[in-house]
Amino acid sequence: MSVRRVAMWSGPRNISTAMMRSFENRSDCAVIDEPFYAAYLADTGLDHPGRSQVLASQSQDWRTVADALCSEEPAPVYYQKHMTQHILPAMDLTFTEQFTNCFLVREPRRIIASYARVREEFTLNELGFAQQAALFERECDRLGAVPPVLDADLTLGNPRGVLTQLCARLSLPFDEAMLSWPAGPRASDGVWAPHWYSSVWSSTGFAAPPALEGGEPVTLSAAQERLCAEAERTYQGMLTHALRG
Repeated sequence: MSVRRVAMWSGPRNISTAMMRSFENRSDCAVIDEPFYAAYLADTGLDHPGRSQVLASQSQDWRTVADALCSEEPAPVYYQKHMTQHILPAMDLTFTEQFTNCFLVREPRRIIASYARVREEFTLNELGFAQQAALFERECDRLGAVPPVLDADLTLGNPRGVLTQLCARLSLPFDEAMLSWPAGPRASDGVWAPHWYSSVWSSTGFAAPPALEGGEPVTLSAAQERLCAEAERTYQGMLTHALRG
């Protein structure tokens, strides 16, 4: 079987799980949820919610995980949901050359505000902005072209248009089933899902972005504002390449 390995690289508190749901709803697609999470926790020692369960649920050796991602053939389309903060300094990223790498970005202010509701103290490194930018530049150099970039708000504002463009970039037919899915947990969800996935579990499709709902402005602490200012430069650089439907 010829497998199209689609790797979507996102920071935390984005629409990454909704995107995983979208692809899993395709009849030709299998998905995997954050396969490097256990390796990341083992390497960093971070105390995330459900840490012991995560460590027990996956291989903690990133090389073993990478080999499986490059060799398994679960379906014609193999969608891999990756977190950019899981890219460890010691990783040899050559394995990513076997994937069609895509990048999902979101406005830093909303990421930071959302992440702070789960973890009170964190560093910018835990949000994956620098790691995402480095992999993006690596892919640009390798391909001699810009790989697909999706922005959360632009996707939520026009999911059909953005996903149609993404599928075209992936040489896949757009599937109407990508726009909605049944509510609730999935067997494909990682064991950490009860701590992070409440919004997705209650969803049945792509909701309107906060900016279109007239929500209140997001407020941050002084320390979080400093993180936001640093991350904003990275985000704006990638936003210029985002698919717009």
